[in-house]
Amino acid sequence: MSLTNFIPTIWSETLATELDKKYIAVKNCSRDFEGDIKSKGNSVKISSVGDISVFDYTRNTDMNAPETLSDAARTLLIDQAKAFNFQIDDVDRAQAIPKLMQAAMKKAASALANTADNYVFGLVKDCEESNVIDLASPTEDNVIDSILSVRTKLYKNNVYDADDLVFEVSPEIGELILKAKINVATNNREALENGCIGNICGTKIYVSNNVVKDGNVHKCVARSKRAVAFAEQLSEIEAYRPEKRFADAVKGLHLYGAKIVFPSEYFVMNFTLA
Repeated sequence: MSLTNFIPTIWSETLATELDKKYIAVKNCSRDFEGDIKSKGNSVKISSVGDISVFDYTRNTDMNAPETLSDAARTLLIDQAKAFNFQIDDVDRAQAIPKLMQAAMKKAASALANTADNYVFGLVKDCEESNVIDLASPTEDNVIDSILSVRTKLYKNNVYDADDLVFEVSPEIGELILKAKINVATNNREALENGCIGNICGTKIYVSNNVVKDGNVHKCVARSKRAVAFAEQLSEIEAYRPEKRFADAVKGLHLYGAKIVFPSEYFVMNFTLA
């Protein structure tokens, strides 16, 4: 069986597109730092500009020399390497029938995205202790007040733009939010986003079963979209003939890493369910 019609670039693009559709936690990360990632153990440098001073201007008076901006360089380690490996009856035929290949790539993307989201939500362990908030046992009567109290803490840390804030909650907390005695706004664009159930005061709410649970404690997250950096690379997509099968197979490698890079803009909301 010839595999000459197999085009890794096209399949890689298909997989990348499907991954983006499936992500929840990853979608809410900063992804501006994706560099030359070849293997697990590589690192990506993250640079950010320091604060800029503001001063009083006096007309017809020379200003002081311009200040030299400081920068803060951090390293994002690519410490995750996840692979998939599936077989189909005929790769050439599968490419001739796009629906079959699309279905296979959707399955692979869903599995990879679920694993990556679980990894990003696991960063709650790295949250600054002062930003871990133990909230009252949530009910539909108090869950909104609890969330808004954390939103206020983000505002106090100079994160004002509601479009730049997200709440990520477990399905159980999401249910309470929907039952709450306020209107959770939604629109068609939000309805199309994976996991989004609407917004509170302009801040989007995402529901994911990958939100960390420690017993009855649901470790939900409130953060800005730049608080966590995520970098990934679909490193390899290959077709091959398994030695002991009359079939063609496809395997791929997904490399990535994530890190909290703006700790003051990342809060963990510990909701304890009865």
